[in-house]
Amino acid sequence: MPKNPIIQIEHLSKSFGDKQVLSDINLYVRKGEFITLLGPSGCGKTTLLRMLGGFTAPDSGRILLEGKDISDVPPYRRPLNTVFQRYALFPHLDVYDNVAFGLKLQKVPEADIEKRVKKVLKLVSMSDYEDRDVNSLSGGQQQRVAIARALINQPRVLLLDEPLAALDLKMRKDMQIELKEMHRKLGITFIYVTHDQEEALTLSDTIVVMNEGKIQQIGTPIDIYNEPVNAFVADFIGDSNILNGKMFRDRRVAFIKHEFDCVDEGFGENVSVDVVVRPEDIYFTNDPAKCQFTAKVNSCTFKGVHYEMWVDTDTGYELMIQDYDPYPVGSEVMLYIDPDDIQVMKKERRFNAFPARVTGEGRVMFLDTEFECNTEGFAVDEAVTATVRFEKVDLLDHEEEADLTGNVVFILYKGDHYHLTVKTETGENIWVDTNDIWDKGDFVGIKILPADIKLVKAESGDE
Repeated sequence: MPKNPIIQIEHLSKSFGDKQVLSDINLYVRKGEFITLLGPSGCGKTTLLRMLGGFTAPDSGRILLEGKDISDVPPYRRPLNTVFQRYALFPHLDVYDNVAFGLKLQKVPEADIEKRVKKVLKLVSMSDYEDRDVNSLSGGQQQRVAIARALINQPRVLLLDEPLAALDLKMRKDMQIELKEMHRKLGITFIYVTHDQEEALTLSDTIVVMNEGKIQQIGTPIDIYNEPVNAFVADFIGDSNILNGKMFRDRRVAFIKHEFDCVDEGFGENVSVDVVVRPEDIYFTNDPAKCQFTAKVNSCTFKGVHYEMWVDTDTGYELMIQDYDPYPVGSEVMLYIDPDDIQVMKKERRFNAFPARVTGEGRVMFLDTEFECNTEGFAVDEAVTATVRFEKVDLLDHEEEADLTGNVVFILYKGDHYHLTVKTETGENIWVDTNDIWDKGDFVGIKILPADIKLVKAESGDE
C-alpha cells in the first residue's frame, strides 16, 4: 500500500435483506489514479461506488479519505462528486445554469461562477453551448455537461457510474479518449464503474475485477489481461481458451492431451491446474519441426481487424484462434504455442464440497436438502463434508425428478465440455461439468445420485 492513499476501504460489507452484495472489501486508491471497478451486473461495483459517494451506508467496515473516516459523513459534505449513468440534468435550465447550479447554492459570487463555468465548459469541449436547452443536446453532449457540473465543485475524487452506457458505440469510444484526456489534465482521482472490459482496459491505470460481492483481482490492464489469477477473470477479460491441465513439474504442463514448455514454476509436480491461452497466441506454421499439434478448421469469421477461427484439435478439443490471415473451413493446419503465452493458474476447486450433517442411517443434509447416501462409519447428527465430483451433478430441465433447483449464473467452456456455476435456491453455488448446452439464467433442476455423494470428516479437503 502507498504511504498516503487518498482513499482506503477497510473490511466493507453490505447486505440487502438476505442477499450479501459486498463481502469484506479491502482496497486503496492512490491520489490522481484512474481506477475502474469492473464486473458483471450484480457483482457489487455500483453499491461500492454509492458507498464511496455516501448514498448507501455500509453494514460494517469503514471508508477513509486522506486518513479521515467518512463512513458516516453525508454526501453533500464529502469532497467527492458523482456522474451517474442517467445524467440527471435539470430540463428547465440551460447548460450554463445546470453547470452553475451547485455554485449558486453555495452563494459563490456571480463573477466567480461565470469564470469557473467557462473554464470547465472549455475543458469538456462545450464552450459554445452555454445558452442551449439541455434537451436539445445529444447523449454525448449531455454527458459532458454532467461531467462539467461534477467538476466545477473541484472535487478531490470524481466518481463515475457507467457514464457512457447510454451512448452508441462510436460515441462511447470517442468519449473514452476524452475522459482519459480530462483525467490527464485535471490530475484528480477518477473512480469509474463499468461492465465493459474493453472500456476498462482502455481507460484505467488500475482495474479492480469483482464478482459476487468480492474482489477477484487488482492490477494494471496489462497484468489483468496477461496474468489472470483465476478462470473467472480470464474468461471475463477478453477472449480466452481456458482448459484443464496438469503441471508435471516446473516449466512443463500438459493440456489438450499434449505436453508443452511454459514459464510457470512453484505449482509442484503432477498437480491439476487451469491453463489459459489467448486466441491470438496460438500460431499457424508450415514447419513440421515447429508444429506441436494439428487441427482442422471448422469455422472462420471475419471480425473487422482479424479472423476468428474455431479448430478441432487432433485430440478432440475445440480452440478459438484469432489471426490476421484466414484459413479455409475444412483445412488441416499445424499449430504451436510459445512458452511465454501459456498462463497456468491454480484450480480454485477440484470438486464440490459442502458442509453437511448426517440426519439418519443412509441420509445426509446439505444445501438445505436431504439426500440419500452411504453414511457407514459416521454417527447420526455428526458434522461432515459432502463431496460430489463436478461431472456427477445432473442438470434437468424440469423439477419433478430434481433434488433441488437453481439458476445457471456462469458458464465456462473448457474445450471439450462446459463448466457451469449454478446458484441454488438457498443462495449457495454448485459446480457442474456437462456436455449439454445451457444458457446463463436458465432455471434448472439438480439431481445427485446417492452413489455419487462421498462423505469425509468435517473440514477435510480430500475426497
